[in-house]
Amino acid sequence: MKRTTILLLLFTAFLLTACTPQQKECISDSDCVPNKCCHATACVPKEKAPNCEGVFCSAECVPNTLDCNQGKCICKNNKCQVKWLK
Repeated sequence: MKRTTILLLLFTAFLLTACTPQQKECISDSDCVPNKCCHATACVPKEKAPNCEGVFCSAECVPNTLDCNQGKCICKNNKCQVKWLK
């Protein structure tokens, strides 16, 4: 009986430590921003946004980037992702 109780307690402790809550990057689309100042290809949470102060980007529309409204940052399943539009 004592052994069963100890095993049950150990199993419960294992389950509690193994089940960590999932990290939420975002709640809404406005929580997500491009991962680079120029020609971004992915999105990150605002807290991880690059510092673009003093950065000048070319005006070209590089394929497979967020340039020229080819895509936008969205929050999907609490993760920042790109939604490709073109």
